[in-house]
Amino acid sequence: MSKVHKVAVFGGDGIGPEVTSEAMRILDAVCELDGFRVDRKEFPHGSEHFLATGELMPEEVLDDLKANYDAIYLGAIGDPRVEVGKVEYAVIAGMRFQLDLFVNLRPIRLHAEKFCPLKGKTPEDIDMVVVRENTEDAYAGICGHLKKGTPHEVALQQMIYTRHGVERVIRYAYELCRERNRAKKLTLVDKSNAIRAQEIWTRVFAEVGEEFPDIEQDHAYVDAACMWMVKNPEAFDVVVTTNLFGDIITDLGAQLQGGMGVAASGNIHPGRVSMFEPIHGSAPKYKGLGKSCPIAAISAVQMMLDHLGETNSAKRVEAAIERVLQSDDVTSMSASCGISTSQWGDRVLAEIGR
Repeated sequence: MSKVHKVAVFGGDGIGPEVTSEAMRILDAVCELDGFRVDRKEFPHGSEHFLATGELMPEEVLDDLKANYDAIYLGAIGDPRVEVGKVEYAVIAGMRFQLDLFVNLRPIRLHAEKFCPLKGKTPEDIDMVVVRENTEDAYAGICGHLKKGTPHEVALQQMIYTRHGVERVIRYAYELCRERNRAKKLTLVDKSNAIRAQEIWTRVFAEVGEEFPDIEQDHAYVDAACMWMVKNPEAFDVVVTTNLFGDIITDLGAQLQGGMGVAASGNIHPGRVSMFEPIHGSAPKYKGLGKSCPIAAISAVQMMLDHLGETNSAKRVEAAIERVLQSDDVTSMSASCGISTSQWGDRVLAEIGR
């Protein structure tokens, strides 16, 4: 009897449903090839649903996801007709916080040298993983305004770090570095020289590191880390960092691997339901045009397969993406590249079938 995985699918907004459709075609193909099943249920929650019903993300849906699903797939969220951040915070942050998805995992791997903006850098040079803490820091939502709308307005947002939150994500990063077994170097990125609360990161990093004597400990302040990612990306293996800094350096990393159109992320709680998504936005101006590249969406499927334990299928998808991007006639992943959304999917499917 074939193994069955239950997956919740949120197509979302803008180009989300289009790229998600291609990603699901790839998922179906590897299910058939590798002999397992995925039972999918589509959820409507996003901006269109909010505009039609006034409903954001009900608690009962979050409870259902937590109790009954192995993974969640999210296309993209965001619509200019809705207040900025309203739906994003309810859906994306709602899942991150309510499901305690404390790891934001961002692989940064260059598949084809022609897509790297750095001169002379090859796929061998750009192959790192960023482990971003996903539930604390300035994103915890402890904020407020005083005398709002007046010349004396004060706006406050608290950065918060708990020993529990810092230690569990650092431990995850050490374990990943050991499992990855590449350079076996873990780099902590913080700004503890100026943001003194982040001294907890420096201290916990050293303490947990005593349990991993086979892992080289490295450290960089965030400004220097950005510089080194551009100058010497080959120096990085696994990076662990705060929520805010992780949000910034992973977008820089996405550009090193070819742009937002190829990058995906996992929002993970090991052993529990976790969520996977392309990191690009909903790009509403391209909605319905069939021009958007779904490679990042397909990469999110690859990450989801890995999380579900279907490692051979995950490798199959990643290899197919790599062969497509290395094709001589693929010179861009932009909406003007001349390859339609469905044609991108066809190309990946053809490579998977070889």
